[in-house]
Amino acid sequence: MPAVGFAALDFAAFHQRDLPRRIAAGHGALAAPAAERLGSLAFRLPDGAAWTYRPTANGVALEAGDGADTVIALDHDAWEGLAHDYESAPGLLYAGRVRCLRGDAMQFVGWEPALRALYHGRPCHDPRAPLVDGAGRPLDPDRRFAACDDLAEMAEFLRTAGFVVVRGLFGADEIARFVAEARELAAEARKGDKLSWWAKTARGEEVLCRVTRAIEKPHLATLFGDERLARIVRAAEPSLEPRVGEGSGVAVIYKNPGVAEGLSDLPWHRDCGMGGHAILCPVVICSVYLTRADRETGELAFLPGSHRTSLGYLDARSAPPGAVRCEAAPGDVTIHYGDVMHAAPPPSRDDLPAYRISAITGFARPGARPHTGAGSYNDVLHQRADGQVEHLSRVAERSGAHDPKP
Repeated sequence: MPAVGFAALDFAAFHQRDLPRRIAAGHGALAAPAAERLGSLAFRLPDGAAWTYRPTANGVALEAGDGADTVIALDHDAWEGLAHDYESAPGLLYAGRVRCLRGDAMQFVGWEPALRALYHGRPCHDPRAPLVDGAGRPLDPDRRFAACDDLAEMAEFLRTAGFVVVRGLFGADEIARFVAEARELAAEARKGDKLSWWAKTARGEEVLCRVTRAIEKPHLATLFGDERLARIVRAAEPSLEPRVGEGSGVAVIYKNPGVAEGLSDLPWHRDCGMGGHAILCPVVICSVYLTRADRETGELAFLPGSHRTSLGYLDARSAPPGAVRCEAAPGDVTIHYGDVMHAAPPPSRDDLPAYRISAITGFARPGARPHTGAGSYNDVLHQRADGQVEHLSRVAERSGAHDPKP
């Protein structure tokens, strides 16, 4: 059954009538920039019904059957969620709800921007597109704001670029208290507690990446709904309110150098990439920097304007055209839409005494909840007893075949 508020879809009728009409209306052309670089993809339901999506010079052609380079087996509910944009390829892979019967499951991930274009008319990201505000004025994506700058300008920048950097929003004394509590949380975290993420370095050392129970600490708890953050968010999105979201509503991220396994150096992604876009978004995420963030210690990077488009999977080390890397000092804040493409590249040095620590909290529409009934779509990431969150490519390898079509 589809999530509440979404129409039930017939798999055959959708591919015989609805989707061809959308393709003819221009969705096929929107999908072409992403699809042209991919092999063909097929969805097969448990009853054997299947449809293939084949790239063409100007878009995508549909064919009955599963004669595709990559064949993904899934149930009707999972496919219907993709068609309504409340499920995602990574989310379904992490949850073990799809199997790759032929080809490479990462091709399924690569197809996601083309599928969103076909199903919803959402354009693929074009780095050459100008970044202009609502009045048609060009914006400098490298602009940084001071805490005392004009609130309306901050909000317009956030709506246009999908992110904004605000310097010095929190004072040194506050940051010192946050750091002390972040270190307490790190000392208390245990592998497999479902409240922390772990990774492994190339030397085999297990390292802590994230703790999601930060709201249990009295000072970090004040970040939930903090008025300085809320006034910026409300200026851009007046209907949003503090969001419990991941874990308890406040989480702490710990960067580590040399990570070889686990989800620490986040690839280019959207925060609704585990699912829920059509139900939850817009979501706004606030990162408060407790220690310095730069290339050496690990910083965030954003792709300006990408919250209105779709972009395929890219590794954390990739530098897509137009990407903006955001250095930050303790007390600085980045605020971004959950569906803007962003990444957390690895630190460039491995000999420093400390790396980036940041606290995150968010805002969402009142009552917005994952259709799964879980507290967060990130719950599907916790599949291992040791607390390690595996890289998507590892999960894809386990989903079935990982070799060319015979």
